[in-house]
Amino acid sequence: MSIVRVREHVNPLSKKYQTPISPPDWSRLYSDLDRPLHLDVGCGKGRFLLQMAQVQPVWNFLGLEIREPLVEQANGWKAELCLTNLHYLFCNANNSLRPLLRSLPVGRLQYVTIQFPDPWFKRKHQKRRVVQPELIEDLAAALAPGGTVFIQSDVEEVAVEMHDRFATHLAFSCMHDGWLDSNPLPIPTEREASTMERGEAVYRSQFVRQ
Repeated sequence: MSIVRVREHVNPLSKKYQTPISPPDWSRLYSDLDRPLHLDVGCGKGRFLLQMAQVQPVWNFLGLEIREPLVEQANGWKAELCLTNLHYLFCNANNSLRPLLRSLPVGRLQYVTIQFPDPWFKRKHQKRRVVQPELIEDLAAALAPGGTVFIQSDVEEVAVEMHDRFATHLAFSCMHDGWLDSNPLPIPTEREASTMERGEAVYRSQFVRQ
């Protein structure tokens, strides 16, 4: 697999990323649209979903990423493996999530992951963080009852902010006390694996849609 090098940080508030994506024809992206859908917001290089689609073939997987070269690369890998339950879309989740989710068949979205999002440490930049109240509202409206949201970060401040925003929304209930000790998913992200190898902490939470 060839590797594309791109900028690590992309400002989602810049003019370039203010036009919402037009929803695709989902029936052309997946061979079986009746499968449950797992959405990964900010999928990066897409390798996590590339593996998930192979170990869980009864699910459909959708990755959203704001860096277009990474999306093109990931869709190339998907095509090489002939995976018909996986697709990646180039978009800004903060303005494209709502039209995308509203175009999905009702009840299909059943799992959402938001993993190691850009922390945007400077206070004046924190409005660029992906987990904003509007994003949580969009997920609450689209996620099937009983559906799951899994979030994780190696930056405690970011993890706390994400956790608190989901925990204070009436549609979501945290499934545990404190942080999760381990990842409930069968595949770790590259960032998670490298963080764990260094012996550093990962802060994880899981929520259920009421």
